Amino acid sequence: MIRLSLDEIAKIIGGDLYGEGSLSITSSVETDSRLIKAGGLFFAKPGEVTDGHLFVDAAFDSGAVCAVVEHRVESGIAQIVVENVVAALGLLAAFVVAEVKSKGQLVVVGVTGSNGKTTTKNMLRNVLSQFGNTVAPEESFNNEVGAPYSMLKVDEQTKYLVVELGADGLGSISYLTRMCRPDIAIELKVGLAHAGEFGGIETTERIKAELVEELSSNDFAILNADDPRVINMASLTKAKIKTFAVGSPADYRATEIKPTISGTSFTLTRSDATSEVVNLQILGEHHVYNALATLAVADVLGLDSAKSIRALEDMKLAERWRMELHNRPDGLTIINDAYNASPDSTKAALITLADLGRQTGRPTVAVIGEMAELGEFSAQEHDSIGRLIVRLNIDQLVVVGSGAKLVHMGASQEGSWDGESKYFDEISQALAYLREMLTSNEIVLVKSSKSAKLRYLGDDLLEVNA
Repeated sequence: MIRLSLDEIAKIIGGDLYGEGSLSITSSVETDSRLIKAGGLFFAKPGEVTDGHLFVDAAFDSGAVCAVVEHRVESGIAQIVVENVVAALGLLAAFVVAEVKSKGQLVVVGVTGSNGKTTTKNMLRNVLSQFGNTVAPEESFNNEVGAPYSMLKVDEQTKYLVVELGADGLGSISYLTRMCRPDIAIELKVGLAHAGEFGGIETTERIKAELVEELSSNDFAILNADDPRVINMASLTKAKIKTFAVGSPADYRATEIKPTISGTSFTLTRSDATSEVVNLQILGEHHVYNALATLAVADVLGLDSAKSIRALEDMKLAERWRMELHNRPDGLTIINDAYNASPDSTKAALITLADLGRQTGRPTVAVIGEMAELGEFSAQEHDSIGRLIVRLNIDQLVVVGSGAKLVHMGASQEGSWDGESKYFDEISQALAYLREMLTSNEIVLVKSSKSAKLRYLGDDLLEVNA
């Protein structure tokens, strides 16, 4: 973060300072006292499980100069008292980003979409870091706490800031967009992720559109032309438009897509008719969209295309537990994609599994857990996934957890299977069955939302003869 005095910070966030105002923050801003370093600033965020106010002393002991609190705490540390710690975090992030942007170097890239945000964010980090100091979120830090926390990592040397904008109801993406003021915005997809929580895909579309609605005529909106809900956003923004697609005409189009067990290759064709071959190590045809959006950003910024493509090709992994490929020493292949799951991402992962099975002639196994936050769409979508697995001719289905049971029932009702689907209430039961059943020749996909915890089952399967 840029260097600020406590007096300055108190003024920015509208708080009352108790302590020496001339002291400065010389280290990072943290919401976790365990991460505090000497010279840091601690935001004592109230939480669902615990309360940051309980750790003010721990932050002080670790070298924090000041704590931002909602009520004074008995401690020797300087404190700034505000009405809402999370809102104060956002105010400070907005100020810092604006201050660094005013120096004329910082470019902000915002990314949203029902699927692919984190992978695209990681691709952008890999590419942009080849050309300058780049800040991008760790993991999926994309909400009202995680996004400003990431923004506060910028300083005077930062050239590129990548912000992942997650949806948390109407107005949530507008709030984050106004905080970081993107110069370039990517809209990846409007899908059923969180549709149950938001009341339908139409509301999801409205929330996602908030990103481009905040852009000015000097900014760029990079839109997925294959998604009608995304391309319709072109009429909602003042920004200049660039498009990417696989099946539709677009400024950046992928053709000759070839997914294999070692990655995904495609030919990038631009609107000026130039083309280049891209060989991703990342598994899954659906990641081609993320790569197209990333390369569109590189072009908008005038970055060297060959160098940008090499940066993408050097990526071995989208993110931990996202299409994470492992080949066990005995020959078993495991694709652990169990950090997030929506109907769209689950279908894409299953299509990849089926393609790999056909290419290699190896048996395929899908281990499926619940797709969370689908609300009224949950029953239909889980049933649909079960039926799709049968139609894709995947050899074996293992369903884990009551939230996903309709996947098993949907597959069983397709009529062309006889015992290929197994259901287990507990992860331990499924793991025991898989260890007994697998012959080490199979390709196994593990897919679920984070809450189902199947990512740990995928890790456990890495053990040979456990």
